[in-house]
Amino acid sequence: MNNNKASIKENNDYVQSRDIADDEINLRELFAVIWKGKWIIIAVTALFALASVFYAIHLPNIYKSEALLAPAEQENSGGLAGLAGQFGGLASLAGVNLGGGSSNKAQLAIEVLKSRQFTSDFIKKHNILPDLMSAKTWNMQTDAIIHDSEIYNAQNNKWVREVSAPFKPKPSMQEAYKEFSKILSASTDKETGMVKISIEHVSPTIAQQWVSWLIQDINQTMKQRDVLEAIKSTDFLTQQLEQTKIADIRAVLYKLVEEQTKTIMFAKVRDEYVFKTIDAALVPEEKFKPKRALICVLGLLLGGMLSVMIVLIRHFVGNSKS
Repeated sequence: MNNNKASIKENNDYVQSRDIADDEINLRELFAVIWKGKWIIIAVTALFALASVFYAIHLPNIYKSEALLAPAEQENSGGLAGLAGQFGGLASLAGVNLGGGSSNKAQLAIEVLKSRQFTSDFIKKHNILPDLMSAKTWNMQTDAIIHDSEIYNAQNNKWVREVSAPFKPKPSMQEAYKEFSKILSASTDKETGMVKISIEHVSPTIAQQWVSWLIQDINQTMKQRDVLEAIKSTDFLTQQLEQTKIADIRAVLYKLVEEQTKTIMFAKVRDEYVFKTIDAALVPEEKFKPKRALICVLGLLLGGMLSVMIVLIRHFVGNSKS
């Protein structure tokens, strides 16, 4: 019995030693193949390295300007919240919005900010389509945008890009919206509730200007929406007051009219209606991207890995044919 156990152990040790020897042979063969194809590896890696350097150098600098905002507190939210608990059903029938605090209004404002309608109105209002769609680089000395001459002729104020139908030389608002969505970022910190709005552009001055305009316009847009809604609700409630004679219902309607009047007054006297600026957007002095060193390193690594794969594939394909 002991002899059988000893023989089994010897066989296992022998198999393990053979496996180790095979692994060493395979590794030696692998390194030998790589060493044999070292010039291919060097050439391909150098080619990728030069291409990545050339690509990184010709990328324009992108600057990022951002602002930190806080949701503005709604001064009349306490009264509205009380009414919402008592007369929410009646208010909803009248089209009166009693719910929603500052956080809900801020989140709604962010979604409006990202919407197609707001973006289209913003682009048209400030006439930023050329700087959005054809900006190629930025001249630091003159603080001027250099436009892509194949897309836009700045001297004649004419779009010259060549496109196929249904597109036209002048970009549509749908194209502009897609491009603007790429450079706009608006997010809310879940812990603090603070909102960050940022713009990336080849010009730091334009990036800062657009962020400032966005904050002004979204406050104005949300103010107009609430005022218009409050006016319509007040008109409806006034009509209902004229039609009812029940004292309790008239008291509720008077209270609803009072709250809508407060909403209108509050909106008209406050410029920072939805967002208060905590940290205003500045003209950035340093570029945000591209990270040229990282691009070059990644290009070098990609070239090295690809060249090794080419050498190994050539070797094993050649052995399989022979």
